[in-house]
Amino acid sequence: MTRLELIAHRGASRERPENTLPAFERAIELGADGVEFDLHLHADGVIRVHHDPLPEPPDAPTLDAVLALLASAGRVAYCELKGAGTAPGTVAAITASSVNGAVHSFDHRMIAEARKIAPEVPRGVLESSYPVRPLAALEAVGGRDLWRNRSFVDAALVKTAHEVGARVIAWTVNDPAEIERFAAMGVDALCTDDIALARRVLGR
Repeated sequence: MTRLELIAHRGASRERPENTLPAFERAIELGADGVEFDLHLHADGVIRVHHDPLPEPPDAPTLDAVLALLASAGRVAYCELKGAGTAPGTVAAITASSVNGAVHSFDHRMIAEARKIAPEVPRGVLESSYPVRPLAALEAVGGRDLWRNRSFVDAALVKTAHEVGARVIAWTVNDPAEIERFAAMGVDALCTDDIALARRVLGR
C-alpha cells in the first residue's frame, strides 16, 4: 500500500486565513504533502486564489505565487478550478513551473478542457454523491484522482478505483476516527483542515 497522502484543505485553514500564502506556508511547516486551493480568473487576466466569486480582483495571492511557494517546498499543488475560464491559464502555469501540480473541479467540463490543452497534467473530478457507475466521470476525462466527499467513500469504491489505477481522495476529513478508518481502507489521500491532527492520528 502506498503512503497515505495528507492534503491541506485551503492551506492550514484552522490556523491562518484560508487560501492565503500564510496558510500555505503553515501547512508546509506542519508537514502537509500537498495543498489544495481554489482558483478564479479575473478580468485583468490574472488567476487568483480564493473560494467565492468576486466582481473585483481581491487582495489574494496569484496562482503563480502559490505555485512558486509549493515548488520551492517540494509539495504538491492541487488546483481546484472554481471560476469559469480557469483551465487554460492554470495548466499553462503548472507546465511552466517546476511544481508537481494537478487540477480538479466539480465542473467536469473544465477538466475535459484541461485534458485537451495539457494532457500531461494530472486530472481529477470532485463528487459529493455515489453514482451507479462510480468511476464514469473520472474515466470520461481520463482522470487520475477521484475527489469524493467522505460520506460517499467506502472500501468497494477504493477497490474499484485501484483496479483501474485511479486514486481516491476523501474530503474533508477532520475526525480522528474517520482518519483511522480511511487509512485502514486504503484511500490514497485525505484532504483535511487539520494536518497536525491527521499526522498525530497516523503516528507521524
